[in-house]
Order: sequence, then C-alpha cells, then structure tokens
Amino acid sequence: MSEILVEHLTKDYGHGRGVFDVNIGIDKGECYGFLGPNGAGKTTTIRHLMGFSKPQEGHTSILGKDSWKHSARLQNTVGYLPGEVTLPTGLSGSAFLRMTEQMRGVKDKEYLQMLLDKFKLDPNIGIKQMSLGVKRKLAVVTAFMHDPDILVLDEPTSGLDPVMQKTFISFIKEEKQRGKTIFLSSHIFHEVDAVCDRIAIIRDGKIVSEFKSEELKQKHDRIYRVSFSDLESYEAFVKKPFTFTSKNVNKLRARVQIPAAQVGELISSLKGFHIADFVEIPFTLEDYFMGFYDTGHHFEEVKK
Repeated sequence: MSEILVEHLTKDYGHGRGVFDVNIGIDKGECYGFLGPNGAGKTTTIRHLMGFSKPQEGHTSILGKDSWKHSARLQNTVGYLPGEVTLPTGLSGSAFLRMTEQMRGVKDKEYLQMLLDKFKLDPNIGIKQMSLGVKRKLAVVTAFMHDPDILVLDEPTSGLDPVMQKTFISFIKEEKQRGKTIFLSSHIFHEVDAVCDRIAIIRDGKIVSEFKSEELKQKHDRIYRVSFSDLESYEAFVKKPFTFTSKNVNKLRARVQIPAAQVGELISSLKGFHIADFVEIPFTLEDYFMGFYDTGHHFEEVKK
C-alpha cells in the first residue's frame, strides 16, 4: 500500500487554475519528485495532502489516514517544509525550537544538535533579525527535528545558498538510505534529478508525465558532438544521412542525434575522417521537461 496517496484530486479555482484529476502513489522508502514551474499546481496538491484544504473531488491520505479528517495528527507527525516560510517574529530561533519540541514531544537533543551543526544554524538570534536564508534553515531544522518517517517538502532549497543547497541534497540522500518516504516538490532540475526515484511533471494542474528517473536516461536518443581537424572531413560528414541538431562550419563541429541502436553505425561512419573530438551530450531531465513547456511538441511519455 502506498504511504502517500493522492487519488483523483480536483480543486478548480476557475480560469484554468487549480489541480485536475491528479493521481500519485508513493511507496515506503521512495523519493518522489513533483516537477513543475510556479503556478503549475504543486503547492495546491501539497496543501491538500497536508490537510490544509478540502478536495472538491477525490481524496488524499498519508499512512492510510485521510488528510482532511486526520489533519491535526498528520501535521504533527509528518516532516513538512512549506514553500513559503512564515515564522513568529517575536521569538528567537531557540525559543521557537523549544516551543516546537514541546508540541511534538521531542526528546532527542542529539538529533536536533546534529541538524543545527549540519546546516550551520545559530538559533540564538531573533527571528525578526534573521535573513531569508537563515529563516529557511530554521524551517528545515524544524521540519526534520522529530526525525519523521514521512517527509513532504515543497520547494525545499528555495532561499538557501548554493553551499546549503548541496548540503540539503546530501542530507536527503542520507534520509533515503534510512528508509524515509519523501515527496519533494521543486522546479530545480538538478535537485530532483539527484535524489528522486520517480518523477512526475505537472502542467496547468494536470500530470503530463510520470516515470522512473533511470528509465528516462535509458529511453531517449543519444546526442554526440563531433569536431574535425579539417574542413574536408567536416563537409563530408555533414552530408551523411544522420539527424543533425546543429552544424558549425567555423568550429568544424556538428551535433548528431541518433537512436541508441545506431551508435555503432555512427562510429563506423567516422573511419577515415580526421577527428579532433567526439563527446556524448547527455540527455537531461531538463531536456525532457522543456519538451512539455518550451514547444508545442510533447515527448512520448516514459512508461512506468
């Protein structure tokens, strides 16, 4: 049974805004990436999953408990990191952590200290005086301090500097190894690609593709950049019946897109030419994503 479940979730705010028949199932120990730009429906889905909003149609649940009916219990149990952090400005970071400890019955001081050290957070200052990045780190520590088995993370690295983003990604990998179940919403490609086992792309409130991250890398055509040492070799090569995604006569360079099964044919065709460089250009998650957003063309969905 899925530990995190979204079934036929619909919330229509009008004018095409909202989410429409969204279905997600996340198994124990899985990290699931929810990828889309701002306004696509990621936060709306998460707000329903956390029990902040009631669905018009469908339902959401965590550990078999309806999110709306059991919202208070789930919100106290799940490690939830919102996309926009709002903290009480009249408290220091330490006071806020102590208050949260009491609310959640946290006893493990060592785990909390580990988090403070990992994210280099000094909580002994007023929240009002904290920068956006420090507030974000405080929110991260608060979400993880009770060592939850279920994590729901909405744009988790927003507001963190590049060093802390790297630290966070490393930490999520560690949490995966410990068997945590993670729902991670983001618009940052490298973040999703680095940690997620399965990924869904959402556009205009609808999931347009869902796939295993490894299968995406194996499915698509290969792209190679071939550079030549002389003009004669270049001109002879670009006349061959391959699909060229770019040609640059000034640099004597061309890019070829071919099915994986034809790589041997490409290599054989280069015999006798003066090759300066031969590099594979990896097909990326961003390439696949932009097929749904950047052009009218939709890539064939990767089968689950």
